[in-house]
Amino acid sequence: MNKDLGSIVNGKIIDENTGNYFFQYQGITYQLPKSLVQKGKLGGQCEAFIYLDQKNHPKATQNYPSARQNRYGWAEVTEVRPELGCFVSIGLPDKDMVVSLDDLPGEKNLWPKSGDRLLVKLIVDKKDRQWAVPADQEVFQDLTTKIRGNKKRWMNQIKEVTVYATKLMGTYAITEDYYQAFIHPSEREVEPRLGQKVKGRVIGIGQNGNLNLSLKPRSFEAISEDAQMLLALMDRQVDGCLPFNDKSDPKAIRQALGISKAQFKRALGHLLKQKQVIQTEKGIQRVN
Repeated sequence: MNKDLGSIVNGKIIDENTGNYFFQYQGITYQLPKSLVQKGKLGGQCEAFIYLDQKNHPKATQNYPSARQNRYGWAEVTEVRPELGCFVSIGLPDKDMVVSLDDLPGEKNLWPKSGDRLLVKLIVDKKDRQWAVPADQEVFQDLTTKIRGNKKRWMNQIKEVTVYATKLMGTYAITEDYYQAFIHPSEREVEPRLGQKVKGRVIGIGQNGNLNLSLKPRSFEAISEDAQMLLALMDRQVDGCLPFNDKSDPKAIRQALGISKAQFKRALGHLLKQKQVIQTEKGIQRVN
């Protein structure tokens, strides 16, 4: 077992060719591209990150990846395989690491998708296979900052967070500036998946100093299906207009839009209040 794979080691450059140095550590020789060498020369000692590439060839680099053994870093999900887990990029040009399905949620609809991100570290098993392991809740507790001082200033702020744990009691996430956030099941329409970025509104501060978020719009911000339909129809028009207003004939509204005049007026009132449309003598117009 090569227990040092996925870590930075100090070795010796024993040979070279046109494009590569050959870096030796504990009897194993790793190919070290010259283009990635910042410090080192033939016959000298230097540090490098060692790993096995996609074809299991020993490689070394001085462009250190985001995640290593005993060091967590953000990694982007590049591929998902239901029978295996997901692949993540830690910044190596010729190797993505696997997050085992054992370290992912039991429900596959909560697995991350390509483009999502996970905070991971590397481990090596007895067969020299390199794995990426997501950070657990204890790690995030150590990383995050507690809310101090005036808590009211946080209320109704919109925060973008990355989901790091999906639990029965709710969703745990972290902000870009490393505040911990919690989303109760009652404050979401759809459960966010692991690694997904979502935007939520701060609705309170927990006793432990974490942000409580809601993914739902405030009641006065919620848009009805009828209002959404009107916006969609206006977006399809070149001038962003519809030839109807609150004085239009009910039969014409029903025939063109499939809703009653009362429904139309409720939807229009909502959009006017939110300043998403303006009303003219000829109809209503989308406001950009």
